[in-house]
Amino acid sequence: MAKINLLPWRREYREQKQKEFQQVALLVVIAAGISVFLWMKTVDAQISNQSERNQILQTEITKLNKQVQEIKNLKKRRQELIDRMRVIQELQGNRPLAVRYFDEMVRATPEGLWLTGLKRSGNTMQIAGIAESNNRVSSFMRNLDQSEWFESPNLTGVTAKPEFGEQASAFQMTVNVSGRKKKEDQDLADAGK
Repeated sequence: MAKINLLPWRREYREQKQKEFQQVALLVVIAAGISVFLWMKTVDAQISNQSERNQILQTEITKLNKQVQEIKNLKKRRQELIDRMRVIQELQGNRPLAVRYFDEMVRATPEGLWLTGLKRSGNTMQIAGIAESNNRVSSFMRNLDQSEWFESPNLTGVTAKPEFGEQASAFQMTVNVSGRKKKEDQDLADAGK
């Protein structure tokens, strides 16, 4: 039999296979590197895109917050104007009340009775005066009680004043100022039920 030496052939075959393996490994490493680079670029692009969208959203949120603040300021200003208008309307409505109170006081005052002092504190009016007799004071109290503008007259003091007549006396009383307006408001409330 002939002697054939296969060692050099095997060595060449191994070297060739090793070169092929190295080439394939190098191609795999290059392909993996390119894939990682492309993936990183894609992720960076997505992050950049999302950052831009977030910035746009943040800008719009800032604009909306400014608009909301302006709306709140306008609502506050509107409420202040409504409150001012309400105060002005109340003042306009209450302006003639003083005249009506005095007019009603004159109508309720009987002959022989003189008023020397009027003082109003809130809804209470303090009245001081001189009457020819106690009957005049009683008549005055009845007239005030029947009035639409006054209620609950209360006599707080009576002292004799003989210098104005035999039965003359000075008196002090308090009366509540009710006003026709309250009566009308109550009538409206009753009508609404």
